[in-house]
Amino acid sequence: MKKNILLLENKNDLNPEFEFVERKWIGHPDTLADGLAERLSLVYSRYTKSKFWAILHHNFDKVWILWWASFVKFGEGYLTKPIRILLTGRASTKFWDEDIDVKSMLIEESKKFMKERFPMIDSEKDLEFYYLLSNKSSPGKVDEKTKKEWTRKYWFEPRSLDDLKELKFLWSNDTSLWVWYAPLSILERLVLEIETTLNSKKFKKDKPWLWSDIKVMWTRFQDEIDLTIAIPQISSHVNNVDEYKYNLEIIKKEISKIFEDINNNKIKKFNININTRDDFETCELYLTAIWSSIESWDEGLVWRGNRINWLISPMKPMSMEWVAGKNPVYHVWKIYYIAAQRIAEKIYEETWEYTEVYLVSQSGRYLLDPWKILVFLDKKYVNDSKIQKIIEKELSSIPSITEDFLNWLLLY
Repeated sequence: MKKNILLLENKNDLNPEFEFVERKWIGHPDTLADGLAERLSLVYSRYTKSKFWAILHHNFDKVWILWWASFVKFGEGYLTKPIRILLTGRASTKFWDEDIDVKSMLIEESKKFMKERFPMIDSEKDLEFYYLLSNKSSPGKVDEKTKKEWTRKYWFEPRSLDDLKELKFLWSNDTSLWVWYAPLSILERLVLEIETTLNSKKFKKDKPWLWSDIKVMWTRFQDEIDLTIAIPQISSHVNNVDEYKYNLEIIKKEISKIFEDINNNKIKKFNININTRDDFETCELYLTAIWSSIESWDEGLVWRGNRINWLISPMKPMSMEWVAGKNPVYHVWKIYYIAAQRIAEKIYEETWEYTEVYLVSQSGRYLLDPWKILVFLDKKYVNDSKIQKIIEKELSSIPSITEDFLNWLLLY
């Protein structure tokens, strides 16, 4: 067994009395920011690889989508102030002697993305952009004429492919920790199944009032589950309070049905709480003009939302930073997050036992050889050579993560 791979007996409580799971759906401001950051990285990566035969250096992982304002009442709704989008991060703006119009590329793609998520907006009138990207290098760029020129000097303005160090030696760009686990709990599966159903075209076909800025918090104490869900309705498709209440009942019945299909009598009690801030006397209800709370002076920021399995599960191990918008070639916050997930899932498929995988990177180290690898699994597999082979195989396939990203197979 390699010295940097350690297999240990799982000591965690696999059936805790308490469990909490949160999920921000695709219309939530934070999920929107994640999705936009990832889309911009995808478009930039595809363009530079097609044009210059390599994905040039970039990070769009600091995107903000800021508040705007709207007018809503029963039967009507529209925006009154534009959506503000802050495009921040870093990107290569030149290759050899050819300039790259990054600004136009990102703004045009942002318009497409927002129009896809909010078909009723005018992408020219309702979007306002602030372009704050830099092409400055990290520490280590040498400018003195008396010094030997390092490739770091041309990090965001490469003269040729020779200035892209990762093409010769695929390296880790940072020192940090990633963790993932498998399988999902019943509660986690329930969260995803309900979104898959409620967010499907089939379910929403005859429900124009329903869209995607939904936030859920699930709690389990022993064999009792409680759900609190915030689900907006589109004001132009709701004519009065009675319709609003009726729509909520439709959602409640559907969630109950999904729960019964998945539960298999394992959970004895299930309670649903919907739109708990609604005040029917004053008609202070969760109505929106374009399907998102961001129209009510909210804002979205990359990495404040879901983890890579679309969930926020604080009772399980989780890494703090996020993958969206980061360079898909060597940025460990993207590569190792996904690698840890895949290793955990493959080991679970082999053992059918709960597994946790921890990967620790070291800046400058070969990307396919993490500095430390720690796996917690059932004790009967601690010395199993098959587990070692699974880990080594998944690490050797790390370059395929970049290709999956370019083929839009990972996120959003």
